[in-house]
Amino acid sequence: MLLKAMVPRAVAGGRGRRGDLALLVVPLGLFGAFFLLPNLLNFGYAFTGWSAFRTAIEFAGLDNFRDLAGDGTLWADLRRTVVYAAVVTLAQNVVGLLLALGLERPTRGNRVLRVLLFLPVLLAPLAVGYVFQAVLAYDGLLNRLLGTRVEWLGSVDWTLGVVALVHAWKWAGLTVLIYIAGLAAVPREILQAARIDGASAWQAFRHVTFRLLAPAVTVNVTLTLIGALNTFDIVLATTRGGPGRATEVLNVYVFQQFGTGAFGQATAMSLVLFLTVAVVAVPLVVYLRRREVSW
Repeated sequence: MLLKAMVPRAVAGGRGRRGDLALLVVPLGLFGAFFLLPNLLNFGYAFTGWSAFRTAIEFAGLDNFRDLAGDGTLWADLRRTVVYAAVVTLAQNVVGLLLALGLERPTRGNRVLRVLLFLPVLLAPLAVGYVFQAVLAYDGLLNRLLGTRVEWLGSVDWTLGVVALVHAWKWAGLTVLIYIAGLAAVPREILQAARIDGASAWQAFRHVTFRLLAPAVTVNVTLTLIGALNTFDIVLATTRGGPGRATEVLNVYVFQQFGTGAFGQATAMSLVLFLTVAVVAVPLVVYLRRREVSW
């Protein structure tokens, strides 16, 4: 009797699993057709001489990469991208954490400020870039308010940092909310015990709060770094890679090369960007995850 009762359940369970797998066919097919396949083709085209000026797509080996490295474009754009990502990651997380500490208490005023901080996150990056292009222009609003005549977007020395700060401002609201959520998860009993043991406010934050914020730090640093390495919209809207090539990050170069019809070199640079994100982000995430456990 027990065997008879188990057989229909096993059959039904097998049919249920097949039904679940069938439900995955459509989303996996869409993922493969619109994400996986284009990316694989993109990697393949990086090793071809694909161009708007040639009728045939011929295999070119590593020629695209040699050309990019030979004229200095590869290393210069890679350096700018890494510097840009470092400035964004540092500024966005430091300022975001400080704001989160100030807005941690759920008062009415703090809730209003949280909403105001999050509003830029909802804006399109291109719109933010065009607004700051007008604000930071030589005759723009900022120079008028300060009574100065500074080329905020016209210097080869600091414009990259200025655009990085615009990027950090646009996404800071998300960072703040994640840190606030992390602070809310810190047990108050542990903080009270630390204060009773004689720890100062700074010592309690350093040795208790910040350690327990490790998961939030991991999420914020990872999102910020990957987003900054893949930056495009804000740089395009504010400077289009200028002045000269002072703010030409990898994605801006890819966009410009596609515009000129040099598709092979553009896809080669996009492959460099993919590898850069993987090489930088994966070890960082592994380190931050281990840090959560060790702390």
